[in-house]
Amino acid sequence: MEEMKSEKREAKAEDITAYSRHYNEKDFFEKIKSAASKAGAKAIYTAMTLYYSLEHASITDKLMIVGALGYFILPTDLIPDFIIGLGYTDDLAALLIVYNRLKANIDESVEEKARKEVLRMFPGLNPKELKL
Repeated sequence: MEEMKSEKREAKAEDITAYSRHYNEKDFFEKIKSAASKAGAKAIYTAMTLYYSLEHASITDKLMIVGALGYFILPTDLIPDFIIGLGYTDDLAALLIVYNRLKANIDESVEEKARKEVLRMFPGLNPKELKL
């Protein structure tokens, strides 16, 4: 009998594009406002960096970004957002997967714009805490 190997499937940025249908700018900013304190500065910074990256991204990169932002917006994803302490961990993971895939294409001015916005939302936050 042949031994069956179980493959561990790694999440990929391309997998996230399926969530792009949940993205729109109005819902994104509403989610940013409502989730900021629960999701935390790092998740908001990552989401804002991806959002500001949309303007100069390639079509392929835009699909991944909009998919990650759509996943962030969706309240009933893998781990529902209302679960205290865990609800935004999967959202941050989705955002970071796409961010890490695209970081070579993200301009420093985009990151600075996102950093300023997050520091405005989280007064007193040490900017070093936003390093990804």
